[in-house]
Amino acid sequence: MSSTPHDPRSLYASRLEQLAVARGLGERRHGLVSNLRLLVFAIAAVTAWLTFVPNEISPAWLALPAAAFAMLMVAHAKILNANDRTLRAQRYFERGLSRLDGTWQGAGPDGARFLEGHAYASDLDLFGSGSLFQLLDTAKTEAGEDTLADWLRAPADLDTVRERQQAVAELRDRPDVRERLAVLAAEAHVSRTGALVRWASSAPSELGTSRAALFALCAAVNAVLVGVWLAGAMSGLPVVAWLAFSGGVALGHRRRVWQVLRRVDAAADDLSLFEALLRELEREQFSASRLSALRVAFDGQAPPSVIIARLRRLIAVRDLLRNELARPFGLLLLVRSQTAVAIDRWHREHQTSLRAWIAAVGEFEALASLATYAHEHPADPFPTLVSGDPRFDAQDLGHPLLQESTAIRNSVSLGGASPRVLIVSGSNMSGKSTLLRAVGTNVVLALAGAPVRASRLELSALTLGATMTFGDSLQQGHSRFYSEILKIRDIVLLTGGAAPVLFLLDEILGGTNSHDRRIGAQAIVRSLVTSGAIGLVTTHDLALTELAADPDVHAKNVHFEDHIENGRMRFDYRMRDGIVERSNALELMRAVGLSV
Repeated sequence: MSSTPHDPRSLYASRLEQLAVARGLGERRHGLVSNLRLLVFAIAAVTAWLTFVPNEISPAWLALPAAAFAMLMVAHAKILNANDRTLRAQRYFERGLSRLDGTWQGAGPDGARFLEGHAYASDLDLFGSGSLFQLLDTAKTEAGEDTLADWLRAPADLDTVRERQQAVAELRDRPDVRERLAVLAAEAHVSRTGALVRWASSAPSELGTSRAALFALCAAVNAVLVGVWLAGAMSGLPVVAWLAFSGGVALGHRRRVWQVLRRVDAAADDLSLFEALLRELEREQFSASRLSALRVAFDGQAPPSVIIARLRRLIAVRDLLRNELARPFGLLLLVRSQTAVAIDRWHREHQTSLRAWIAAVGEFEALASLATYAHEHPADPFPTLVSGDPRFDAQDLGHPLLQESTAIRNSVSLGGASPRVLIVSGSNMSGKSTLLRAVGTNVVLALAGAPVRASRLELSALTLGATMTFGDSLQQGHSRFYSEILKIRDIVLLTGGAAPVLFLLDEILGGTNSHDRRIGAQAIVRSLVTSGAIGLVTTHDLALTELAADPDVHAKNVHFEDHIENGRMRFDYRMRDGIVERSNALELMRAVGLSV
C-alpha cells in the first residue's frame, strides 16, 4: 500500500491556479455569448419589423436569427454549467487547503445527527463541530455520510479493515477520481439520497398488467373516437359516453395512481445527481478487491445509469401535464395513469438493485473520504492488524484533530509483553485526557480502514469503551458519579463480546471520596483485566497509583508533569514512566486570582 511521495498542498494550489484560469476564461465566454444573444435578439427584432411593418422581406428570414438564438442559448447553458463545475471544484480544493492549514473546524457537515445513543462518540469527539467526522467527510450524498458515520461508530472485523485499507490506498493515489466524484455530487443543492432510499424500500402499489392493459385500451379508444369525431364520421354522443366511461376508470384508480406518483415525487430530485454519479463510476476500473466488488454491483444487462434514466423519462412525461397546452392531450390519453403503471413496474423490477446501487455509491464516497484524509497526511501509515490476544502498540502517537506540525506525540504500548493497563497520573491540563482521546480516536480510524496519526501502530481487533464526558442530569435524575458508574457498567458488559475491550477511564470515580475511589477503581480495573481487557486509567488521586502493585492488574504507572517558568505554568505534554510528584491545583487557583 505504498505510494509515490506527494505534496497535497502543492497539488491543491496547482489545481486552484488551473481552475482560476479556467474560471476567468469561462466568465469571458459567458460575457461574449451574452452579448451575442443580445445582438442576435436585436437582429431578430429588426427582421421582424421589416417583415411585418413595411412588409419588405419574407417571414422566412426570421428563421435565421431564431436558429442562431437557439444555438446560443444551448451554448450559453453549457458555459454556465462548466463555470458552475469550476466553482464547485475550487470550493473542493479550498476546503482541502483549510484542512491542511488547520482552519477546517466548524465548516461543512458535522454529523451531529449521529451522536445520539452512541456509547463513546461524545467522549472521542467523533461527531459535532470540530469532530473527526467533520475532518474526514467529503461525501456529498446522505448515503455517503451515513456509511462513513457507521464506520466510525462501529469497528469492522480485521478482514474488512484490510479490504478497506487496499481500497483507500488505491483511491488515495487517484485524486482525479475523487475530485470528479466530489464535484459531481456537489452539483445539486439537495445532494440527498435519503428520500430515494425510502422510496426504494417502500412496497410497490401493484398497478399490475391488467390495469396497464385497461388504461392503454381506454387511451387508444379515446384517441380513435375523438379522431373519427373530428373527421365528422360519427356523432358526438357515443364519443362523450365513452369518454365518461374512460374518465370513470381513471377516477376509480385515482387514489393508487396518486400514491405512486406522490412517492416517486419525493425521490425525484435525487435522480439526476444519482444517475450522473453512477455514470461516472461505471466508467472506472479498479484493482482493489473491495472497489472491484462495488463496481460489480453496477454490472447487468443494462448499466444502472441507463435504468435510472428510464425512470427519469417516465417522471418527465408525467410532468408534461403541468403545461396547460399539453394537459388536454394528457387527460385524453390517460398519461398520468399510464405513467403511474410504468413507474410502479420500474419500482417492482428494480427496487432491490436500486438499494444496492445507493449502498455502493455511499461506500465509494466513504472510501473516498478516507482516501482524501490519507492523501492529505502522507506520513500517516496504515496500522498493522494482528490476530490473537488484545494489543495496542503505537509509536509516536498523536491526536488527529490537533495540528500535525505542533501536536506532541507519545508512544503507548498495551498488551502482549507490555502492561495491560497504564495508570496515568499528572496535574491539570498536562495532557492525560488528550492521550486517552488520541488512543481512542486512532483506534476508530484504524478499524474504519484509515491511516493513523503515528509513525507505527500495531493492534488487534478491539471494542472501545470510554468514560470521559458525563455530568449531572436533571432530566434523568442522575448525578455525575451515577452517570459514570453506569458507563463503567456498560464497558464491563462489553467484555462478554467477540472482541477484547480497550477501556479509557478518565479520572476514574472522580465523584466520590478517596477511600471508596481506591477500592472501587481497583476492583473495576481488576475485573476488566481478568475479562481480557486492556486500557488506560487517568487520575488525580495518587492513591490510585497503588493499582500497579496489584499482580492481577498487570499495570504500569506513567505520568505527565509541569513546571513553573517566569511565574507561569508550562507543560511539555510528554508521558514519562513513574508517578507524578507534584500537583498544580493550587498554582492554577492562584493564577486565576484566588487567594489560597
